[in-house]
Amino acid sequence: MPACATPDRPAPASLALFPLHIVLFPGGPLPLRIFETRYVDMVRSCMRTASSFGVVLIRTGNEVGPAETFDVGTTASIVDFHQLSDGFLGLSCIGSQRFHINTRNVQANGLNVAGVDWLPPEPTLSVPERHASLSQLLESVLPQLGEGYTNMELKLDDAAWVGHRLAEILPIPASQKQFCLELDDPIQRLEFLAPLAMGPAAHARPSEPD
Repeated sequence: MPACATPDRPAPASLALFPLHIVLFPGGPLPLRIFETRYVDMVRSCMRTASSFGVVLIRTGNEVGPAETFDVGTTASIVDFHQLSDGFLGLSCIGSQRFHINTRNVQANGLNVAGVDWLPPEPTLSVPERHASLSQLLESVLPQLGEGYTNMELKLDDAAWVGHRLAEILPIPASQKQFCLELDDPIQRLEFLAPLAMGPAAHARPSEPD
């Protein structure tokens, strides 16, 4: 099993990947339904070592089977697990650290693994006054989104946090969410999202896979 990610050590030689049709942002909730053997084994390894795995957006292909992914993703830490009514494994995860994929390979069991570099943490910047309405929107909407957001700490003056939450809940194409993930400047991300969030046709809600 490849090494999984932990924030307090250098990039591992390899990171287990979970390609999905969604973009995971740092601090964002991620519920998963696990049934493929390769991912059951991956989860066991991560839980045994208290480590995480990498979530990357699928560019072409499917979640079950071969897939080509984008190069930038986010590690997912497992915070809870339970057995679903269908007998499969249910996970509750949260996004942690962004990474960039340098090398890729596929193990014999079909698990995708990658050599990665960690992307630096974004600077802690206040939300500019011109974007205060974005924080107000999140303060109003997030408590209505249910599981995953109910007990989330609101960091409404943190530009990176506000941008991440908006990008994950707005009903915009996955390619635009990926663009937001890859941005290193929190203010630039807010500038991009502001017209999408506050436009006449925009209604923030939990996003669905494209």
